Amino acid sequence: MGFEEYVTQPFVLPLEPVDAERDGEVDLYLPDDEGPQPAVVFVHGGPLPPELSIAPSEWPVFRGYGALAATRGAVGVVVDHGLHSPAHYPKAADEVAAAVETARAHPRVDADRIALWFFSGGGPMLADWLRNPPDWVRCLAASYPVAATPPEWHVDARFNPIEAVNAGSPPIVLTRAGKENPDIASTVEAFVEAARAKARLEIIDVPNGQHSFDTLDHTEESRRAIEQAFDLVLRISRFD
Repeated sequence: MGFEEYVTQPFVLPLEPVDAERDGEVDLYLPDDEGPQPAVVFVHGGPLPPELSIAPSEWPVFRGYGALAATRGAVGVVVDHGLHSPAHYPKAADEVAAAVETARAHPRVDADRIALWFFSGGGPMLADWLRNPPDWVRCLAASYPVAATPPEWHVDARFNPIEAVNAGSPPIVLTRAGKENPDIASTVEAFVEAARAKARLEIIDVPNGQHSFDTLDHTEESRRAIEQAFDLVLRISRFD
């Protein structure tokens, strides 16, 4: 399966489509409720080649996460960022931060109740939000994240969630794939050890899930894991 064929696979959770409202590089999936609602910002992984013909915001998996947020009464926010090489982490992190501010300024968003959800190679960008979070970041989530970059990538130590997590970090919802790449799995194990000692950590395991199980593994286990993660993220974002 080629990369573009892979990213156009359907989301494993069947949903009615929700049209997004476009604002620059940000897609907002709005719930039926008109009042300000918590927002969940979805941050795709990488590095991705710049010549991709289909932006991550158009991938079925992220359209699915955005729609799921809207159907659960939250605002789903999907951001395209320019993580095209390991050297682009600072640029991508700035673009994510700008997208969060765009979302917070939207009249349908409760600016004091924001969750950020990172995927795969977007995981290192968790570090900024773990290290010194604004009080309006209610929850951080990560699905099959890269929790530490390989040394040969020469990424700034700023982007190390294992070192960044601390007692002041927001609650964390981590979804682990049981059939994860061993190199990635070892970083997740180190992050779990650090986070359990210092922060509130909720773990959802997908024992038979691959990296990107939400695209690749169309199973009840995958669907249940996504729903459990959403339940936790929204409960924390609304009430903590």
